[in-house]
Parts: sequence; structure tokens; C-alpha cells
Amino acid sequence: MEEKLLILLKNQALYKGPVTLASGKISNFYIDVRRVSLSSEGIYLISNLVWGLIKNDNISAIGGPTLGADPIVGAVCCLAHLDKKTLEGFLIRKSPKEHGRQQLIEGKELAPGARVVVIDDVATSGGSFVKAIEVLRQAKVEIVKAIAIVDREEGAIENLSKFNCPFVSLFTKSDFFK
Repeated sequence: MEEKLLILLKNQALYKGPVTLASGKISNFYIDVRRVSLSSEGIYLISNLVWGLIKNDNISAIGGPTLGADPIVGAVCCLAHLDKKTLEGFLIRKSPKEHGRQQLIEGKELAPGARVVVIDDVATSGGSFVKAIEVLRQAKVEIVKAIAIVDREEGAIENLSKFNCPFVSLFTKSDFFK
């Protein structure tokens, strides 16, 4: 499954050329995982690999920053159900909604002490993960690990280690440029 997913990502998600990243940094490549996670084959492969990484972690929820986490969260929750396990999904907004309940964390309310996994499509410096962890810690939630589909190898591991948060990625930048 990993090999097939990497081929899909290389063929459909990798863009070579200058692009501005969320951090404001200019990069000579971009990996748009959503081009794969929003396809039937891509999300099937991604969610199966992620579910394999977390199904024995005794967690109650999986979620992460919207928009990269959105399709992955839904698909992994579906696989948990097929395995007869209960798993909630949540999404973290960039800023609270201006109407309704003005939530920053969407989905079923996470109980204090809940054990969760944070997921995102791509990690560069880990900034999106750090923001998500800060929001979840304010909600008194325990983060078991952070998972990225692709680690660009530009500081995410180091930044997440400051939060004592184990970091796992399915692939790294090196996998794309062998």
C-alpha cells in the first residue's frame, strides 16, 4: 500500500517550481496531498495506512487542522467503525467561527483527558501541528502522537519534540527525490 500511495503522490501531488508555503517561505517544490486524499483510491490508501498506525493506541479521537486533515479524519473514522471500534473525529479551525457556538474545535466535544491523535497532510516546520496542540492542551486533551502524510524535513520533528509529542510521517521529502 505504501509503495502505491507514494507513486500516486509523486504523480498527482508533487509540483516542481517556486511556491510560497504557509510559513511564508519560498520553496522550489510543493506536495499537495489533497489532490490524492480527495480521490477514492488515494483516501483509501492513506486512511488504511493511518489506521494501521493508530488502531492499537487506545485513543478516543483523531483530528487536525482544517483543510489538510478533513478527508483523512472522516475516512479513518469510517475504518474504525468497520473494525467495530469507536473513534470520534474533530477539526481545528484557524480561527473561531463568528456565528453559532463560535467553536475552534469542530466535532463531538472532547472530554478533558481524552487521548487523541493529531493528523495533517503535510508538515514543514510543524507550525500547524504546534497550533493544534496548543488548542487541544487548552481543552485539557492528551495528544498521543502527531502524524503527517508527508514530512518536508524542515523542522517538524524538532518543533514537536519541544511539546513531548511523538511525530510520525508516512513519507518524507527524501522519498520524493531519490
